[in-house]
Amino acid sequence: MNNASILIVEDDPDISAPLAQFLGGKGYRTRVAGSAEQALALLAQDSVELVLLDVMLPGMDGLELCRRLRASGGPRIIMLTALVETTDKVIGLELGADDYVSKPFDLRELLARIRSALRRPPSGAPASAAHATADAARDPGAELVIAFSGHTFYPYRRFVRSPAGLRIPLTGAETDLLLVFCRQARQVLSREALIALTRGKNFPIATRSIDLLVSRLRRKLSGDDPLEETIRTVRADGYAFQPDVVFE
Repeated sequence: MNNASILIVEDDPDISAPLAQFLGGKGYRTRVAGSAEQALALLAQDSVELVLLDVMLPGMDGLELCRRLRASGGPRIIMLTALVETTDKVIGLELGADDYVSKPFDLRELLARIRSALRRPPSGAPASAAHATADAARDPGAELVIAFSGHTFYPYRRFVRSPAGLRIPLTGAETDLLLVFCRQARQVLSREALIALTRGKNFPIATRSIDLLVSRLRRKLSGDDPLEETIRTVRADGYAFQPDVVFE
């Protein structure tokens, strides 16, 4: 099924555009949606054989979209996420996803997963039971929470609570980057390393994109204090996340 149609549901164009180009070069027909709502609109117009679905999306999240697609049969689904919590993986599979790939991923591995999924019929998990399991497992008290410098970071819900109590929304790419920084706090990470850790090895993206992403994240975390250096630039080497980090 090298000419199979694939819908990429991902809100970060630095991921979706190169991925669509890569898969197009392998003979697949690709379309891109930047949100779950846009994906549903596209699928109402045309069917696809497989959906590559990011878990962390603006508005409706990927798990809810997975549930809706599976409730009506729907295409094969491979879920993509930077979250590595076992609970999130179990929820996705119980909702009927055919496979689950953690970011960063190697493009060759993802291609192998796609080919394998297309050889199998789509999963058919009972949607009502799976939804109940998802609701129970996603109890806010059990989710991943990360604290640093008075901020509280909720990766799954893609926002940071500032020391003043303000809710600071994050894009999927900003969430992925902040997760990497928190997991490797105080380590100097090169731009190439940040690309590999957030996108995957050999992912076709310019290092300048990382600079812009760091700049956006830095502005959000500094708030009204431009002198606060949460993310330090290490000349010629990359970036280092300064605060002490606590995983709660």
